[in-house]
Amino acid sequence: MSTAETTAGPSTTDAGVITTRAAVARGPHTGWELTDLRLEPPRAHEVRVRFHAAGLCHSDDHITAGDAPVRFPVVGGHEGAGIVESVGPDVRRVRPGDRIVCSYIPACGACRPCSTGHQNMCVKGLNAGTGMFLDGSFRFHQGTGDERVDFGGFCTLGTFSQYAVVSEWACVPLPEDIPFEIGALVGCGVPTGWGSAVYAAGVRAGETVVIYGAGGVGSNAVQGARYAGAKNVVVVDPVAFKRESAELFGATHTFADAASAHEFVVETTWGQLADHAICTPGVLTPEIVNDAVAVVGKGGRVTVTAVGRLGENTVDVHAGMMISYQRQIRGALFGGCNPLYDIPRLLGLYRAGDLKLDELITRRYRLDEVDRGYADMTAGRTIRGVIVHDV
Repeated sequence: MSTAETTAGPSTTDAGVITTRAAVARGPHTGWELTDLRLEPPRAHEVRVRFHAAGLCHSDDHITAGDAPVRFPVVGGHEGAGIVESVGPDVRRVRPGDRIVCSYIPACGACRPCSTGHQNMCVKGLNAGTGMFLDGSFRFHQGTGDERVDFGGFCTLGTFSQYAVVSEWACVPLPEDIPFEIGALVGCGVPTGWGSAVYAAGVRAGETVVIYGAGGVGSNAVQGARYAGAKNVVVVDPVAFKRESAELFGATHTFADAASAHEFVVETTWGQLADHAICTPGVLTPEIVNDAVAVVGKGGRVTVTAVGRLGENTVDVHAGMMISYQRQIRGALFGGCNPLYDIPRLLGLYRAGDLKLDELITRRYRLDEVDRGYADMTAGRTIRGVIVHDV
């Protein structure tokens, strides 16, 4: 990570503007740069958050890999938990001092998707790739006057910053007994994986599920499938460490390659094949999608949660494979979860000991170790890394 001159901590400047240290990407293939940014105060329906923890989700790595269609420069991070420091006009959901989780998809509760039970598609999340607020402005800046550069926060959050201004609709209460590091993970990776099994796939008791990829999202798909009552939870991942971890989270069988998993599924189901396949690798490929389609039987469903390389069509399946067995392929956003309902629900399962979240965190990093954290992730050394902000 390159490092620009930084301050020891945030300082207040004119008109409520503060200085915050952040990890930013100025373009693809440049890595993360640690720098100081000016942060404006919150406007209507916005709050300023001091982050205590941020998750290292693979989606942010897609930014620096050039696989995410984002506006540069961008402040990274879309999993975060912290404390509300100040609020703008008309804010009703939170108050200064509240502990919160930031949902990377806001939930206003009033738009058509929200009012029909689909908060994961709230219309106020339309600027995820630009970080621009609904009034067309930005809160992160560098420089002044004609030399001012506007930075968007990824998913209009930017949790790789000590402080950020976010929409009040992205704020979900975090109980006092839940650590910030756990709170950060339930803002994206946990519900995305869990919901991919429980909601999007609709796993039911006694079924056979094959999960491709056992990282931060896939591990929670494993937990969701097992909790829903699946008889066989089969994991495919080339990394031995991830296969071993998958067993901790509830996988009944693990394999290093799709062919071995397919052979097992044929044998254990007496040729009926799997009921579900869930695709949660770090990078989706056409091969994974085709393996997933082939492993499900009649009426089987393939749930696609991961994304592939920018410009590459990863879902390219012969129509006969779909028609002959009446198979289905569907995408899943946030696992089909509703942030305002499912984030507290998942925290309740964690509190009761029914959901393993502490075990997801393989390593903790400082903000200036973001590049190292992603190197560990891509090398298969972590299930999920977490940034612990200096507080």
